[in-house]
Parts: sequence; C-alpha cells; structure tokens
Amino acid sequence: MTLFEYLLILLGMGAVTYLPRLLPLLFLTRWELPRWLVEWLELIPVAILAALLAPALLVDGKSLSVDFTRADFIVAIPTFLFAYRVRSLGGTVVVGMAIYWLYGKVV
Repeated sequence: MTLFEYLLILLGMGAVTYLPRLLPLLFLTRWELPRWLVEWLELIPVAILAALLAPALLVDGKSLSVDFTRADFIVAIPTFLFAYRVRSLGGTVVVGMAIYWLYGKVV
C-alpha cells in the first residue's frame, strides 16, 4: 500500500469513529427530548455493560455452560456490592483485585 492509501484508510476510520458521536450532538441539541426517551437512553450503558460482563463471569469458555462457582463470578459479587455502596471506580478496582488475589490464595 502507498502512503496515500494509508492516509485514506486513516481518514476513513476517523470519520467512522467521529461521525456517530457528532451527528446526534448536532441534531439532538436543537430539540428537547421527551423525558421517557431520556430515561430509556440512560439505561443503554448499563445494558451494554451487563451484556459484556454476564458471559465473562458466568460462562465457561471450554464447555459453554453456565457455572455459578467460577472464581470470576464469586469475586464479582462482593466487588459489585462494594461498588454500589461506595461508588468509587478506583476503590472498586483495588478491592476487586484484592478479593481476587485473596480468593486465589484461599482456594
């Protein structure tokens, strides 16, 4: 590939990444959205996070079966409770790592 082709690819990737963020800002800032739509849109990050975490915590990669005794799931429960109670990202990461380490030492 030539340098020009690389630059075109780079510009294309930048446009594909930037436009989905820019277009809603340009068009939706002019109107006031209904309250039900705003409340619904606020649930999207939580739904995406749950969709990403549930398979990683519950499903065994080899047999593709749900396993509630996986170390990841067992450690996630007190970590989620800590995160809900304290609402500190840094603290949650440290506590989660510590619990995971302690769980590895005990089991």
